[in-house]
Amino acid sequence: TFYCFVRLCLDKILLQCFLQSRTLSGADAINALRPFYFAVHPDFFGQHPKEREVNENSLKRLNGYLENLQKPGFRSFKPTQLTFYVREREPNSSNVQESFSASGFRAVSFTLHTRDLLSTVLDILNSCSLSTEHVQSLNVSSQPHKEAKSTVNRPIKWDKTYYSFTGFKDPEEELEQAQRVETTLLSWLDDNEASAVKKLKKSLPLRKELERLKIELSHELQLSDIRWQRSWGIAHRCSQLHSLGRLVQQRPEILENVKGRTVVFTDRSGMSAAGHVMLGTMDVHHHWTKIFERLPNYYKLQKRLLLLEDRISQLLGGIQVIYIEELQPLLTLEEYFETLNSFYNKLRDSRLPFHPRSLRGLQMILESDRYAPSLHELGHFMIPTVCDPAALQWFIFAKAQEARENLKRKEEMMITEKELINTSAERFSLDRLYKEPSVSSAQMIDCCKRLLEESLPYLQGMHLCISHFYSVLQDGDLCIPWNWK
Repeated sequence: TFYCFVRLCLDKILLQCFLQSRTLSGADAINALRPFYFAVHPDFFGQHPKEREVNENSLKRLNGYLENLQKPGFRSFKPTQLTFYVREREPNSSNVQESFSASGFRAVSFTLHTRDLLSTVLDILNSCSLSTEHVQSLNVSSQPHKEAKSTVNRPIKWDKTYYSFTGFKDPEEELEQAQRVETTLLSWLDDNEASAVKKLKKSLPLRKELERLKIELSHELQLSDIRWQRSWGIAHRCSQLHSLGRLVQQRPEILENVKGRTVVFTDRSGMSAAGHVMLGTMDVHHHWTKIFERLPNYYKLQKRLLLLEDRISQLLGGIQVIYIEELQPLLTLEEYFETLNSFYNKLRDSRLPFHPRSLRGLQMILESDRYAPSLHELGHFMIPTVCDPAALQWFIFAKAQEARENLKRKEEMMITEKELINTSAERFSLDRLYKEPSVSSAQMIDCCKRLLEESLPYLQGMHLCISHFYSVLQDGDLCIPWNWK
């Protein structure tokens, strides 16, 4: 009968899906992707915070995609666009651990639309121009039965009339359509608005609790601000503030030292180069207590650091030495002091003939992972700590006027960006509009201008984050790429 025919067809399809899912296990997939993880892991991008954050966010989404592939019966696959910064290999290097150049990396974007681990792994490696030879041995060794291997090599391929007769969707046609159709902002919002609203409503009580805890602790400790280095979820942030609140109750006397400061929850405890109190989220109260007790010594070191910056400024014609949290790695006060001290000693010995105050109004940051000076689009000089003093002098003189123009343009862009953010938030009745640190002011301005040309009723009351990819965060925030289509 027709029912039996359809049932037999479905049984065959399910058996085929089962056998295909066995071609590569989750552990094998991780092993196969090791060259990829080595090339994109955020820990290797410590000196490049923008690229590090992009890779962190993309890895989260990739891991979610891989987890879904391993869930039995999971069918709702949508093309997932990912962007990674991939560290470049030196062309003639034979040592894997030393085969990446000091500052070379490239941006790679690709879309995942595969429905099994093996195809996904191969797509990722091929997209990043990484070898796939090692995958063959993994694939063979992971076959549970010889019968399974022979079946996979002879997949069931139904005639097109089968799909038109039964009404089932042709997987090849779906795949071709997914490859042809590029994700657009409107289509993505249409697909994800309901999910985001549900998550946002669920997070509202926690958001209120977070705001209450932040206000209470800031007032009680007389803090300038409370921040988070990473984009942890609301529940995680509440837990961290509860921990700090308990410490306040237990040891109120040691917290006198933190008045007027900014507290940052991050990966390690100490004081940052910017002078903020860092509380490591993996540390226990004992470690936090020690940091608060050491704060007077940190403040003494900070005064020495500021004096060192002034001396460097005097030697370089009045140019201001700055530290930009969004663009530089999160350094401790001790690490930054050592960097400044080494650079100062090098300058002092070279005796560069800069005219006093000739470079006043200009700015520079020190970087330890570069070998040649450069001028950032925002107007500040990026100076390597190992830079040759004579080359440094020539570069600063040659680029001084351009730097002043960039600084003036930066101020104008920041004003424009702020106005566009406020206008966009009001136009779409957004509860919040913000961007990731890796998104530049120019990118944010372009994004907001194009948003204002659209009609987007989906955004009312939402939290919208401008990023480099599409995503719905666990607390309901909508992430869209700044260069959305």
